[in-house]
Amino acid sequence: MSDAVRTAADVLRMTRPADDAWMRLALDAARDAAAAGEVPVGAVIVRDGSLVACDSNRTLRDQDASAHAEMLALRAASRALGAWRLEGCSVYVTLEPCAMCAGALVLARVDRVVFGAWDEKAGMAGSVGELLRHPRLNHRPEARAGVLSDDCARLVEDFFRSQRSQA
Repeated sequence: MSDAVRTAADVLRMTRPADDAWMRLALDAARDAAAAGEVPVGAVIVRDGSLVACDSNRTLRDQDASAHAEMLALRAASRALGAWRLEGCSVYVTLEPCAMCAGALVLARVDRVVFGAWDEKAGMAGSVGELLRHPRLNHRPEARAGVLSDDCARLVEDFFRSQRSQA
């Protein structure tokens, strides 16, 4: 990722005391995914300080390319709140959202996206591209990167190291 892009993302960081706590819950969900053989990504959706939804990757278990943690959590939050527009919601995800998930987060009108580890291969919040805050889109959620980034990155790295050793 270019220094300019990372610097722009860093400018948008707004620390909130609860961010670490919600990210820890997302990490727990990611660990559950890893235990099931899934890429360990967890997502939590919060509104007004209360948990609305929590999920993890299920692409292998569901045999569904769209079953990313963010997508599943968005669906659950929409059901729980009875609305597809998730205004007032913050999403906590352990890994920088991909193009599909970043697009869904924008379309769902979430207020805030907080993620842990950068994804240099597929991340669309500054690594590969910038979809969350693209200037031509009608909604641009606040974004904060790097919350518990070491823990989030280590979980993914350990998972893939384990996968390679089993091959």
